[in-house]
Amino acid sequence: MHTKLILPVVFLSFVCGGMSVHAAGAGLPETVEISAGIYVSSSPDLGDAPDDIVGEYYVCHEGEESRVRFSKMDDGTYSAQVIWVRNRLDENGNVRLDEKNPDKSLRNVECDKIVLIEGLVYDVKKQRWSGGKIYDPIRGIRANATCYFSPEGVLNVKGSLMGFSETVHWKKEK
Repeated sequence: MHTKLILPVVFLSFVCGGMSVHAAGAGLPETVEISAGIYVSSSPDLGDAPDDIVGEYYVCHEGEESRVRFSKMDDGTYSAQVIWVRNRLDENGNVRLDEKNPDKSLRNVECDKIVLIEGLVYDVKKQRWSGGKIYDPIRGIRANATCYFSPEGVLNVKGSLMGFSETVHWKKEK
């Protein structure tokens, strides 16, 4: 009879060719089966390095599903752009545009090409990215942006404007 053992392990990371396991609790969202039937988390220690934010994310916000790509820009800041939207076409079969953008010159940008975040800078001490702006195309609002990873590896994206803030959660895919 084969029995599977579930261990309360939070992170599995590779350090200089070796393997380091950090134990702290159960209830993990991602697991990997090791040959002995032991399960450990496959989430890396995200947020320890500035470029950890770079990659593609699944986003579900206000009924809209999309994929967003974070990139490092030539000036060293980080930006995020939409690369896919589930309902790209409107009821007439036309590509939806960024009609609510406060910058009228950007209202003809297709919904799957909108730049959502610009100008983020990594703060080593706080292990977060801040100092940039986030744009909400559903509401047509720009706000101050801060991003940081949860212990589970989910990117928390916080927009703040005039004392109000909202945090959404993006799941890293690549």
